[in-house]
Amino acid sequence: MTQLKFPQGRDIDLACLGRLAVDLYAQQFGSALEDARTMAMYLGGSSANLAFGVARLGLRSAMVSRVGDEQMGRFLIQTLQANGCDTSQVQVDDRRLTALVLLGIKDRETFPLLFVRENCADMALDAALIHEDFIARCRALAITGTHLSTPGTRAASTRALEFAHRHGVVRVLDIDYRPVLWGLTSRGAGENRYVPDAAVTQQLQELLPQFDLLVGTEEEFFIAGGVPNDLMASLRAVRARSQAVLVVKRGAAGCSVIEGAIPAAIDDAPTFQGERVEVLNVLGAGDAFLSGLMAGLLQGKDWAEATQTANACGAIVVSRHACSDAMPTPAELAHWFGGSRNPRVDADAQLAHLHRVTAARPEWRELCVMAFDHRSQFYDLCREAGAHDSRVPALKKLLVQAAAQVERQSKLQGSIGVLVDGGSYGADALASATGRGWWVGRPVELPGSRPLRFDGTRSIGSALTHWPGEQVVKCLVHYHPDDHYALRLEQEQKVLELWEATRASGNELLLEIILPKTMTLASADDEGALRAVKRFYNLGVKPEWWKLAPMQAAGWAALEALVAERDPHCRGAVILGLNQPIAHLMDSFRDATNPVVKGFMVGRSLWADASLRWLGGAIDDAALVAEVARNFTTLVDAWRNRRAPLRAAA
Repeated sequence: MTQLKFPQGRDIDLACLGRLAVDLYAQQFGSALEDARTMAMYLGGSSANLAFGVARLGLRSAMVSRVGDEQMGRFLIQTLQANGCDTSQVQVDDRRLTALVLLGIKDRETFPLLFVRENCADMALDAALIHEDFIARCRALAITGTHLSTPGTRAASTRALEFAHRHGVVRVLDIDYRPVLWGLTSRGAGENRYVPDAAVTQQLQELLPQFDLLVGTEEEFFIAGGVPNDLMASLRAVRARSQAVLVVKRGAAGCSVIEGAIPAAIDDAPTFQGERVEVLNVLGAGDAFLSGLMAGLLQGKDWAEATQTANACGAIVVSRHACSDAMPTPAELAHWFGGSRNPRVDADAQLAHLHRVTAARPEWRELCVMAFDHRSQFYDLCREAGAHDSRVPALKKLLVQAAAQVERQSKLQGSIGVLVDGGSYGADALASATGRGWWVGRPVELPGSRPLRFDGTRSIGSALTHWPGEQVVKCLVHYHPDDHYALRLEQEQKVLELWEATRASGNELLLEIILPKTMTLASADDEGALRAVKRFYNLGVKPEWWKLAPMQAAGWAALEALVAERDPHCRGAVILGLNQPIAHLMDSFRDATNPVVKGFMVGRSLWADASLRWLGGAIDDAALVAEVARNFTTLVDAWRNRRAPLRAAA
């Protein structure tokens, strides 16, 4: 047990007051920051990382900070909310911009940092908007040392601390000493972690008595204690002003916990061994450590258990690119402590997979998708109608309108999707569909290719760098496990290339398997499809989605068992249409009551006839949209009523 007493029966475990910024990480390892070519955007700021990390570990966290009334501020709020963090206390500033941080990874010892925080929003946190009733709902309050550095943020921090003390909230200080944010270094020296300064020490020491837990590195305790390069003397100076529990972060050596008197040497204090891993990026390791520590303590764990979680969180994050986004989930920690992890964190495929599939992501419990990612088929329709294919982009935008109409009329919010190509035919429609909260898929295969080829590129990984993260990569492969071995191996290598590219880009993968009809009887299609799925699992490919032809109930049950065995985090399967009549598809839905089947993705059956007449001038835009919407609605209703008994014929 610990001497910290967290109140019970409150709806927020931890409120975090302090820095909330956008991190822009250079994606080139080994280069100076000024030589970076591309950057990845993440939520950042030590307090925000803590709130994010604790929420990802399943606790109820809240953010107390301030952002600009602009795109970056919205990004931060949405990211926190998506990961389960309360943002009701994030103030919005209509005069200041959200803080930015530019970060690089030069080598294992050099991590250039550039804080873009001139009069930024989070340093304008308004004390008058810190509400006592909100703090009273919390079990713990964590404040960053940066927010003790200016009169305004210090006033906000002091007000929150007063409310916390009044209501028995455990008060935590993350010393988080950044000399540049105290004005002690040049603007470009953000990576500098320690500059002695008596004025900073005084300002920290004035508030030390108000905290129950102090957490920092050795250098951070130097500044808190005011004795440069003498850890024990600094700790004694801190103890003279505070009876708080002291947690000293010691990197790979772990951490030491001091609940009472300061010992003669740091190793005489209870010390909990750290994890030794290959370091990619130390930035964010301290925030990850504190996330694990606070999560453990709030869950009632003792110091040994809580610091074990904290050290594991720190070790995992130093092996990854980002700060917040690198934070582990409970499933990752279970794997970490389960005895089967790879000693090299970056080489642990299962850990990487769990990080991808167990972090917060939109749920799709049901999926009704209109597919019009077709390319050659639209060209053929134009030829049949005597129309120029320059009309196809407008046609596909009308299909988006039809999907939107069905979303409204059938109340499909959270269940609707589209498959649209990103080439000259579908680019406008794809842009129109993206950002609506729909499931949006986009094809990569060259139509009709066997062996599989990618459309418009020889480097699918390079192509995906330009895709929005919400777009799902859809790949149709005409494949059978009994293909000639040379063909089979060539196609499998293409799928593996795509699998690896999506793991790097972050896009989800939908793998559509269509069995060549020349190789199997219809009665054996289910068996062939299941063997194909199993083969790709054997290769290590774990797509988020499978898209398969309709199967018998027994086939879906076999797929459910296979998915549960090989990848229980798979999103599930959807039914493809193959241009079958709508009545045939409706009938096939009745065998698809297994929970592994999440819905359907159907194309030509919905829009081919109407599109041909529109291209030929027989119907106008409104008639096209109405007819396609009716067909789509018919399928949606059939899917939702697939468990209903068949009505007897009159």
